[in-house]
Amino acid sequence: MASYHEIHREIIELCKAGNSKAQRQLYLLYSRAMFGICYRMMNNREEAEDMLQESFIEAFMNLGTFRYESAFGSWLKRITVNKCINALKKKKALLVPAEDIPDIAGGDSEEDLPVLKVEHITKAMCDLPEGYRVVFSLYLLEGYDHAEISQILGISEATSKSQYSRAKKRMKELIKNKSHG
Repeated sequence: MASYHEIHREIIELCKAGNSKAQRQLYLLYSRAMFGICYRMMNNREEAEDMLQESFIEAFMNLGTFRYESAFGSWLKRITVNKCINALKKKKALLVPAEDIPDIAGGDSEEDLPVLKVEHITKAMCDLPEGYRVVFSLYLLEGYDHAEISQILGISEATSKSQYSRAKKRMKELIKNKSHG
């Protein structure tokens, strides 16, 4: 039985040899999950599609460096997240200075949360300032810890934690407004 890190090894090796059918197959296996990452980070369908294509182009160009030391999906996710972050940095809108966003009044208790609907959460995420959304997405949805986020984004761990905390508060406020309106 192949190890977890060797899932799709045969397809990957065919891709390394330039087999276009294998490249298409690998794309079909991973594009949906990678698009989800791109969309959550870019908050725009067209930009997410661009980032997805750029991520796969980079992955295919660098496939020779993939050594099965991690799962292919993890390797591709790292490329995808980095592509998105670099694009956001180019837009120079990655982090919102804390003083530009007022603190949301109110407690942090669970009973403050309304009944959550998927559409409320999705809409609230889209309405977050870009820096908050990126940290929130990397931490909560992509599973990175604050130390990793600080390295990825070139910020301090304290800034990552602060952005995440503010994003959570802002999400609660946005969800409350959406569920009452």
